[in-house]
Amino acid sequence: MQETAARLPLDRLLIETDSPFLAPVPNRGKTGEPAFVADTAAFLADLRGESIETLSSATRENFHTLFAKTRA
Repeated sequence: MQETAARLPLDRLLIETDSPFLAPVPNRGKTGEPAFVADTAAFLADLRGESIETLSSATRENFHTLFAKTRA
């Protein structure tokens, strides 16, 4: 899964938290919550060799592209 995430085009990537019983490191053992998506994003940015700012900006744009009604 990590190899796929590292190779996926940036304009096709979203980040979510949908696993209440498998929180990301460093929160393993706790119940998952939306705030933990930041840990997933940081891990993914490092895996891809990108800055967290680049990844955040791209995934935010991808979200608004997919869910066009959310655009302000």
